[in-house]
Amino acid sequence: MGNTLFDQLKKTGLVDKNKANKIKKNKYKNKKQHSKKGTVEEQSEAKLLARKALAENAERDRKINKELKDQADKKAISAQIRQLIETHGVQDQDGEIIYNFTDAGIVKHLYVSELGYKLITAGRLAIVKLGEGYKLVPQSIAEKIKQRDPQSIVAVEQNPDSELDVDDPYADYAIPDDLMW
Repeated sequence: MGNTLFDQLKKTGLVDKNKANKIKKNKYKNKKQHSKKGTVEEQSEAKLLARKALAENAERDRKINKELKDQADKKAISAQIRQLIETHGVQDQDGEIIYNFTDAGIVKHLYVSELGYKLITAGRLAIVKLGEGYKLVPQSIAEKIKQRDPQSIVAVEQNPDSELDVDDPYADYAIPDDLMW
């Protein structure tokens, strides 16, 4: 029973006397330090402050990452819209007929061909904003763009057949197609 763990380790040569004394002193210091009043509280308070700082840093990092992700998502959506407009936009939209529309409360105009004018008024083409300019795209593409960013769609004519009201007193009086403002 006289053989302690220290004695056994000393016999095998794993531990020498100096190393054992250092371990005992450190163990004694730790025991004394924890037994003093106030030191445990100070350590706990320091640990709480450190944890609080880590939590604040983590929350700040989450906010920054969310902002970066939102910016990347907006950039990706604008790239998708640009690609849709460039690939599916009407190429020969230049013409002699002026088509007037409003964008953010300001009346704008676009020169279109006669066919383009008829397709716009029939609701088959829509006007979308691309950078500082405007482009014509088919109605189906305009719907896809509207799902991504409703502010990109500037003017879409509604199909007059779908808007007929049964109680409309002026239903018998058709608006001529060649009426321009």
